[in-house]
Amino acid sequence: MRVSLMSLWDLRCNPWCCHCGLRWLLAWLGARPSPTGPEGGGRCQGPLPHQGTPPGAAEPATAPVPAPRAAAVPVPAVLIPRGRAVLARGTPGGGAGQPVAGGCALLEWDQLGGRFRAQTVINCSSPVACHPLAVGDTLLLVVAQLGGSSWVWRCSSGPDSPFIRHQALGSGQLHRPHAITTARLGGHLYLGVADSSKGGTSTVFRWSSGGFYPHQRLRPWQRDTHLEFLELGGRAALVVCSAARRPLVYHWSGGGFAPHTDIPHVPDVYAAKHFRVKGSVFLCLMRFLGDAKVMRWEGSMFREVQQVPARGSLVFQPLLLAGQRYVLLGNDFAPSRVFRLSAGGRLEPGQELAAPAPRVFVALAAGRQHFLLATSFKGAMQIYAHVTEDIGT
Repeated sequence: MRVSLMSLWDLRCNPWCCHCGLRWLLAWLGARPSPTGPEGGGRCQGPLPHQGTPPGAAEPATAPVPAPRAAAVPVPAVLIPRGRAVLARGTPGGGAGQPVAGGCALLEWDQLGGRFRAQTVINCSSPVACHPLAVGDTLLLVVAQLGGSSWVWRCSSGPDSPFIRHQALGSGQLHRPHAITTARLGGHLYLGVADSSKGGTSTVFRWSSGGFYPHQRLRPWQRDTHLEFLELGGRAALVVCSAARRPLVYHWSGGGFAPHTDIPHVPDVYAAKHFRVKGSVFLCLMRFLGDAKVMRWEGSMFREVQQVPARGSLVFQPLLLAGQRYVLLGNDFAPSRVFRLSAGGRLEPGQELAAPAPRVFVALAAGRQHFLLATSFKGAMQIYAHVTEDIGT
């Protein structure tokens, strides 16, 4: 068995077998307006009547009927406009905004149509992070912006209701927010915002009385780029990445975070994401100008266990998709790479994805189907279906 991710709209690298099982796709491609012509969907590899023919130019009525066999094909999906961030209603995690275009879109699964739809779009100024958050029965969306105030948006009533502005975040104290993360500590909900300006200070907010209010300001003047909540040795912790220092590990001391240790030998870390394997905590460290590193917590500090060539990358993200663990490495100048995660926490090369300049990967489930969303800084968002292919005889 081989597990892979298939693009739902960029079809050029797929070895299409244009038989009757793909009549729906051939008809869709033939009717779909495309500035690049039908060849933009690649070419049919078989059967012989259609070999070498672009799928969009193949005649659905003449598609032959193949012998029964296991197959996996993509599902048609709508494109998200260039620069839109992607979120899933009611799903934890987040998406990334495009500062040039501006806006966050909520992506919803249309069960009858078998595709995703962006029914709700929130227009905002230069968003860099769009973070969905469920508080009780209320759906919130935290939008961090480079220009203007950052805002907390609230779904006005039911699941199909529009979003309205709920609260200005930080009251003007956030100069250049760069990343958002959330955690529940001691029964309270906390929101961490990394501030990347020279004179800014990353801040931890706490949810209270229907809003987020400053709880603790971290060390100032550090040009922070990312925050990551996690648990180390049974205690809540926070890893702060910065362009001006090595990553710093904070420990939760009951009412706030206190500096504990830094992570040596890894300067210029852009972001940190953690995962757990058999009780051990691992940290994926992303460096734009150096190798990405996988670190393991050894009781008092992190130690390196693996490094991955990653020059030109800004995303090194572990996630759980269809019950399987992956780590995705997004690159601005080369194809993104998918690593499978072994039982010992080692990264094993999987496949490549043609996702242009990804900023965030989001795993989603729709019924029994599983998808990977890759938000892009340079173009339209990519949607991949997680499939299992039978490659046996």
